[in-house]
Amino acid sequence: MKVTSKETIEMGEKELLDTIIAELDWDIIEEKLKEKHGIRLQEGVEFNNGDLVVYGNKIAYKLQFDVKITLSVLFDRLGECLIVSASGENEISEENLENMDKKSDNKTLPDSSSEDYEKNGLVSDLADMIQEINEDE
Repeated sequence: MKVTSKETIEMGEKELLDTIIAELDWDIIEEKLKEKHGIRLQEGVEFNNGDLVVYGNKIAYKLQFDVKITLSVLFDRLGECLIVSASGENEISEENLENMDKKSDNKTLPDSSSEDYEKNGLVSDLADMIQEINEDE
């Protein structure tokens, strides 16, 4: 025996999520994203999906958004990846490349066949970031 319709519940949940989304503090969300992953949000954040979930022993709201980021990839003529960065402080720009070049005067790059690329931080931890995002879901 139903006491209300499925459509009424879905409409009420949608209105609740719309109200919550309208009041989100995007400055704080962007700050958290920058702290954890070193990236900034671009324009065009779109709501994808939302739901009520149980987190620990609490009721929580899980909101998923589609976001746009700028991804920069720097690799040498051998095809070896040097830097991968996503619209954050380590963005690859002409100025950053010049500064990196000045800092590395008379320094040689690690042998591309060795693990020194990762050890020296030349390869971004983008894969780790994506894995963390996937684990958070």
